[in-house]
Amino acid sequence: MANNLMHFAPFNDIAHFEPLRGFEDLLRDFRLAPSLRELEVRPSMKMDVTETDQAYTVKAEIPGMKKEDIKIDIDGNQVSITAETKQESEQKDGETVVRSERYFGRQFRSFTLAHEIDEANAVAKYQDGVLDLSLPKKVRAGAKQLTVN
Repeated sequence: MANNLMHFAPFNDIAHFEPLRGFEDLLRDFRLAPSLRELEVRPSMKMDVTETDQAYTVKAEIPGMKKEDIKIDIDGNQVSITAETKQESEQKDGETVVRSERYFGRQFRSFTLAHEIDEANAVAKYQDGVLDLSLPKKVRAGAKQLTVN
């Protein structure tokens, strides 16, 4: 009888970084996994930020957007990028709609930089799915000493 006992390790899935393995097995048993695989996952906005003494340069991948649908907000050293999309696709067979797909989505990234940004001189360009931001650092006025009269 002791040979048939199995060691129970309740945290085994977590220790092997497979916390959803049991859930995937459950879906496989119910044959829901194929339909879940068909759901399209939208990628998040990927960015590169570089810095020089004078400015920051941000390159953000936002494929499939129109430049009119991208909004950039600068508040001091806080930068926010928002992109909203609406995609519609329809296949017709004569007058009957055979398939219709719609996607409405929003991507958002916000980050804080070490220096304040001179928003009046910031430049944004969007080409081939890449947003290129040139964010000059705000020039700080030198410290002023007051004399006591």
